[in-house]
Amino acid sequence: MDFSKLLVLLDAFKLLQWQNILMIAVGGLLIYLAIAKDYEPSLLLPIGFGAILCNLPLTGATEAGGWLKNLYDAGIATELFPLFVFIAIGAMTDFGPLLENPKMALLGAAGQFGIFATLLLAQALGFTLKEAASIGIIGAIDGPTAIYVSSKLAPHLLGPITVCAYSYMSLVPIIQPPVMRLLTTKAEKTLHMPYSIKEVSKTVRILFPIVVTVVVSLIAPKASPLIASLMFGNLIRECGVVDRLNDAAQNELANLTTLFLGLVIGSTMEGVAFIKPTTLLILGMGLLAFVLDTAGGVMLGKLMYFLSGKKFNPLIGAAGISAFPMSARIVQRFGQEYDSDNHLLMHAMGANAAGQLGSVIAGGVVLAVIAGVL
Repeated sequence: MDFSKLLVLLDAFKLLQWQNILMIAVGGLLIYLAIAKDYEPSLLLPIGFGAILCNLPLTGATEAGGWLKNLYDAGIATELFPLFVFIAIGAMTDFGPLLENPKMALLGAAGQFGIFATLLLAQALGFTLKEAASIGIIGAIDGPTAIYVSSKLAPHLLGPITVCAYSYMSLVPIIQPPVMRLLTTKAEKTLHMPYSIKEVSKTVRILFPIVVTVVVSLIAPKASPLIASLMFGNLIRECGVVDRLNDAAQNELANLTTLFLGLVIGSTMEGVAFIKPTTLLILGMGLLAFVLDTAGGVMLGKLMYFLSGKKFNPLIGAAGISAFPMSARIVQRFGQEYDSDNHLLMHAMGANAAGQLGSVIAGGVVLAVIAGVL
């Protein structure tokens, strides 16, 4: 028997580089965080597995004709996966608290401050305008928006941008409280706000997604796919006549798309291409964008605190990001650390719903502005 022919079995080992080994370890870490720490498990688990697979030589999974490459071409290159996720998110989102208190929309806008500040910083650091816009969109704190924008403007940065966006989403309970603590006084933290819930009619709930789609699409046509998919999902939720579609959007569509999306994103994390100084820089700027988002919302909340005659709790501004409903719950929990009888959840949910909507609009605005410049 010619044992030399068996050496072909070792070819994959010979092609392994230290970058591949490191990224396999990173994939294992993501899987650990998903299982042991419950950090965004539905996404970090497939991302981690995809990262391991794409760093195994000779599998062909990410090459032309490979199954992960086919998934990428079908779902990311065509932009379908992020849009499917937006339909699911729309079906899961209750915009009632925002409709009950429309002024919360201002906080949803302030919660996107980090996007544009980080965009300017990234460009100043030498990134191209398309790359800077893709990095800045991490500040949307919205994984599907980050994927959609970066896949159109800078697909070569899709891996680090997506991992950054979803990792920081899972770290909301760690990142936001120090910012809220630093920027607010004890009097502001302990301010009680009365619950004056206004009943929102079914007609308003149904008209809201239709009107938002029309208005945003006319103002920023590049945002139409994002906002239309989100609002269509919400229309399915609110119309009350397609319960099976609503259930399918919230469950089967969300689960399958998230599964495939995670695997595809993981498959972009090939070691040689991923391990670069720019990756660490992107991670740092993503964290900065998140902090600036939270700070922007809190600072506008402080302005509303003074303009209202000290009747508005600035902590609610921190919920003006798209991590719905996690950020609203963090605001509620943080407020009760200083006063256990302080109930801010319903108000924070309004700001949080506005942040979900604001992040999608901000992504569309970025695309529209970049398209108009280039």
